[in-house]
Amino acid sequence: MNAREIKPGVYSVGAIDWDRRLFDELIPLPDGTTYNSYLIKGGKKTALIDTVDPTKEKELMENLRKLGINKIDYIIVNHAEQDHSGTIPKILKLHPDAKVVTNPKCKGMLMELLLIPEGNFITVDNGENLSLGDKTLEFIYAPWVHWPETMLTYLKEDKILFPCDLFGSHLATSDLYVQDEAKVYESAKRYYAEIMMPFRNNIKRHLEKIEKLEIEIIAPSHGPIHSRPEFILDSYRNWVSDEVKSEVVIPYVSMHGSTDKMVGHLVNALMERNITVKPFNLTRTDIGELAIAFVDAATIVIASPTVLLGPHPNVISAVYLANALKPKVKFASVIGSYGWGGKMLEQITGMLGNLKVELIEPVIVKGHPGKEDFKSLDRLADEILHKHAALRKEI
Repeated sequence: MNAREIKPGVYSVGAIDWDRRLFDELIPLPDGTTYNSYLIKGGKKTALIDTVDPTKEKELMENLRKLGINKIDYIIVNHAEQDHSGTIPKILKLHPDAKVVTNPKCKGMLMELLLIPEGNFITVDNGENLSLGDKTLEFIYAPWVHWPETMLTYLKEDKILFPCDLFGSHLATSDLYVQDEAKVYESAKRYYAEIMMPFRNNIKRHLEKIEKLEIEIIAPSHGPIHSRPEFILDSYRNWVSDEVKSEVVIPYVSMHGSTDKMVGHLVNALMERNITVKPFNLTRTDIGELAIAFVDAATIVIASPTVLLGPHPNVISAVYLANALKPKVKFASVIGSYGWGGKMLEQITGMLGNLKVELIEPVIVKGHPGKEDFKSLDRLADEILHKHAALRKEI
């Protein structure tokens, strides 16, 4: 990614990672990502907002060289995670007089993660301003989006919000700004689902904080820049709201066909009742797609065979993921089969402690499902329909 001007004196100087396909050894990146870093040249001082992943430090250095940057006065750190902060030691080596500007919690983390000496820091309070001469930076504490030390930086004169991970998307693109909103929406929703969803109540409060700001541009640390801020702000307002859709997500595994037949029957029963249903075969599923489905769904139905005495390991992983992501789902149930016994049901329901859900009566069968078992699945579909209808009346 070449250095590109956003507004006079404000430049994007980060890097594109076209080939990265896994983040934190956990999160699939089907579209790669970007590591966005921004340079602001004020009348008196120059500030660099965030850096890049260490694997892309050469691109950042080259962009700064092409801009003729001989001195950086401030390195603004919104977030300590290494894909943003990892190149700070290199910047400090080239600009030893630069000060790392961040909040006290982030300072402590940077000292631990990157071994930056304490004397290199300036700490700022929530709402504090830093003048670059003719440009002013305001710092806004925004903890838990998605680490406890995160803050946002607002460039007052140019009305640009630099929110680091908030409002981002893992999307490698040559476009500086959002061009295809439909494509960016899907990438941003995946990003929210995988990273931000556990902190949706925090995000609600942070959205309220920035309502007072006049924002013309949102420049996140991953993905393209938003020149129409309401597009991403409205998306986040919807995702973090308490409203759900009449959708059922069914993560499942079937070993010998019994659970598969139960899932197939329930899927058809839900479709007959005009309920959107999204089954995910966990032996093939991209967990990012599953996380996206959790964002809006009213109900999760977990379907598993019994392996020895408990759920299939892939189901355990999916249940753990759901519990960790804490989606706003309202109802949950379990279906599945067993051969001679076990505690599959108890183990699954016991792992859902973070979800504030109402448990709908499970359907667990011994061996191959029979006529009465399929009737029980029809009753489950009826109960889900009833629950969803009641939700609509509440709204």
